[in-house]
This record gives sequence, structure tokens and C-alpha cells, in this order.
Amino acid sequence: MRPRLFAVLAVGLLLLVQIESGIAQSKPVPRVIVVGVNGMEWDLIRPLIMKGDMPNLAKVIAQGTYGKLQTLSAPNCPKVYSAIATSTPPQENGITGFRVAGKTANTSMLKRDTLASILSNHGVSVGLANVPATFPAMPVNGYVVTGMLTRGKGCEDGILCAPKLSEVQGGEPIYPSSLRSELLANVGDFRIDCLRMPSAQDLRSNADKTVDDWLQQVSLVRTEQTKVFDYLLSHHPTDFTMMVQSCEDRTGHWLYPIQPHNVGYNSNVNSGHVEAFPDQYRAFDKVLGTILKYVDDRTYLFVISDHGIKPLREFEQQHMSMMGHDHGGDTPIIANHDFQDGDDVPGVLIVMGPNIKHSERLLGLNASVYDLVPTVLSLYGIKAPPQMRGRVLKELFDEGLTANVTP
Repeated sequence: MRPRLFAVLAVGLLLLVQIESGIAQSKPVPRVIVVGVNGMEWDLIRPLIMKGDMPNLAKVIAQGTYGKLQTLSAPNCPKVYSAIATSTPPQENGITGFRVAGKTANTSMLKRDTLASILSNHGVSVGLANVPATFPAMPVNGYVVTGMLTRGKGCEDGILCAPKLSEVQGGEPIYPSSLRSELLANVGDFRIDCLRMPSAQDLRSNADKTVDDWLQQVSLVRTEQTKVFDYLLSHHPTDFTMMVQSCEDRTGHWLYPIQPHNVGYNSNVNSGHVEAFPDQYRAFDKVLGTILKYVDDRTYLFVISDHGIKPLREFEQQHMSMMGHDHGGDTPIIANHDFQDGDDVPGVLIVMGPNIKHSERLLGLNASVYDLVPTVLSLYGIKAPPQMRGRVLKELFDEGLTANVTP
């Protein structure tokens, strides 16, 4: 009887192992989509949401949790996005600004693993599109379409200009390389980034036409990028996807809807284009609507900005006149984000997902740009490496539903 009993127990144990293995295998891998908006400013989007001008973002907020995102001191795009990607300070990850040791920031300077590489090493598929400081494209378990700081014809330094995909030089803008011809055939020859802002001379000679022409080009870039996003989401779905918009920030620097008493106010430009900057957010909301088509009930959606943007104060204007700026040569700027105190220009954090609290607001600056990576890794059951400065934002999740979130 004993051998028979042992045989029955062995079969039962084997079945139990198979059942548990089947359950583990059938557990769906979470989908995460991160949408970055360069310089999204709460002071601008709040009234637009209240007016009903951003219905898609309002829907995400109603179904999720939102708040301010603490940024870095003197924040700028490559500096902050690299800190987001590595959850480490600029001095540790190697990207301290637009230029590092006299050279345009690029991926060869990175000293820490990025979220994309960590996920790839754990078998999670990854897609990046238009993310700043990702040029040249690095190999991942998926695809990369580079963003801001991509070099090309007429944009040899890569600083805030817009080469077309066919014009990129000095490195690969696409990984894998086969995706380049596929995008050219199915989407067209799109601009990698937003356009450089007009010169002061252009604005002096014919301000209205200069502004209108530039805004039309910005609209064209956004249309092209939306086609890229739509194509990648539909034809190359990945477990983790990050897509970034940059035109909003550049528009805000010189077309922020300021008043005559603000520093840098120019009646020839600002009085005639008061809707230019808010219109960028109205346009972004339509881009978000395209992305929401691919968000299902198992998808976590993060909408973030690397920093906000605020009108200049007099003493900061004087500082910038001595230091110069990276946003279009001598373009007169009226708003900025490179303030030494980054808490003056916090970013945006809005999260929606399967077990994310609804209509919940995070007060203060308890969420940081360093926290995105540990939080995303936790959704895949991956523990954050010890060098990371961020933490898992457990306060985003419903109580009792955080068991899947790794500490």
C-alpha cells in the first residue's frame, strides 16, 4: 500500500506544481505607457481642464491620481529625462545638461543603466519614441526612435533643432535599423524634434508672420509625431512604451500668455498671440486621445512632465542675459524653467491604471522625478538597483491592492 500511496502523492504533487506553474504563466504581463510632455505647466493646464478644453487629460485625472512632481535644481530637458531614466542624479548618470564637457549630451555618456535597459534585461519588451537624450539609439528588447538632441543636416550640434529622419547624421536614430525604412515607407519622412525658435531679428522685421509661420510648423511636427506614435502603438506594441512631446516647452519660452507688467513682455508678439501657448496643450490633448485608444483595463498610463515653466522674474532675467540660454540662440524668452530652485517649477504627475486610486490628489512635493523608474520596475516585479535614489510611489495604489507592487 505504501508504494501506491507514494505514487498517488507524487502524482498529486506533480499536478499541483503544474497548476501553479500554469497560473504563473497565465498571469498577464502589465502594460505601461508613459507620456512625457516637456515643460507641462499646472498653472496653464488647470484652467483649460476646468473649461473643458482638455477632455482626455480630464478623463485620466478622474480615473487616476495626480499631483506635482518634484524636479531637479536648474532643470532642463536632457538633464531631467536622464535622471528620470536612471533614477540617479546628473553627476552620477553622466548627463548634466545640453552639453557635457563641451559636447552635446548623448547616450555614450551614460554611466548608469536606464529603465529601458533594465526592463530589456528582464525580458520585458520596450518601445521609446521621441524621448530626449536617447541619441544615438541604444539596443533594447524592442525599438527606439530618438528625440531631442538628435543630430542631422542643418542641426550638426543637435541642440533644439529638427532634422528629418532622412537627414540624421552622426549616429543611428532608430533601433533596430530595419525599423527606419519601415517608418519612412508607412509614416513618411518626419521631423525628429520641434523647431528652433525664431531669431530676435526675425521677430523685429515681421513679428506676426514669423510667429504664425513658426506655429504652423510646430503643428506640422506634432501631426507627424502623432502618426509615428499611432503607427508604433498599433504595429509594434510593447510591454513598456514611453513617448514624449517637446513643442509645448519651446512655445512656452517665448509665447507664454504673460501680462504687460511681466519681464520681457513684447506687445507686438504677446498681445496678438495670447492663445499660442494654451493652444499647445489643447493640441496635446488630441495626441493623448490617440494614445488612449491603446490603453486597456490592464494598462498603467503615466502622464509626466520633466518640469513646469514660469514667467521670468527681473533678477533671473538679468542672470540669463549674462549666461545665455539653450532655447534658440538670441530669441527673447519671457518664461523659463532653469531656475536654481527647481521647486519653483514642479513637473506634472498623472497616473491611471488597474489598481490606481481614482480622483486622488497628491499634496506637496512628495513625488520626485527619481520615483518613476522604481515604481515602474515594481509593476513588473523587478527590484530597483541600490544606486537608485527614487522610491516606489505606493500612495498611488488602492489599499489592499499593492501586493503586486514590489517594495
